[in-house]
Amino acid sequence: QVQLVESGGGLVQAGGSLRLSCAASGRTFSNYAMGWFRQAPGKEREFVTVISWTGGNTYYADSVKGRFTISRDNAKNTVYLQMNSLKPEDTAVYYCAMGSRRYQSSTAKADFGSWGQGTQVTVSS
Repeated sequence: QVQLVESGGGLVQAGGSLRLSCAASGRTFSNYAMGWFRQAPGKEREFVTVISWTGGNTYYADSVKGRFTISRDNAKNTVYLQMNSLKPEDTAVYYCAMGSRRYQSSTAKADFGSWGQGTQVTVSS
């Protein structure tokens, strides 16, 4: 059974930075792509970024490109999201997710079968 536990959320002023972490257990972490999604109040959960199982490939939503960086440490079974130049519109609950299939990377929610509990990120103006 896969468990994903996020940490690192909080309150930050616009222009500031936060680093989220997601620790995984219950599956061979290095075989699966990992993604970050977010959900703002009253909105659908949306894709933020994904990293391939080796860490060699990443993809970002246009809204965060150039500001956010995803990375992973397969020795620690952990994926990270470094968020810089934060904006009030980045306020949301952030979820990490593990791909459903080995060696497959995707930006679609339906392709991620395991989710963390979420961590709140609030950016004040």
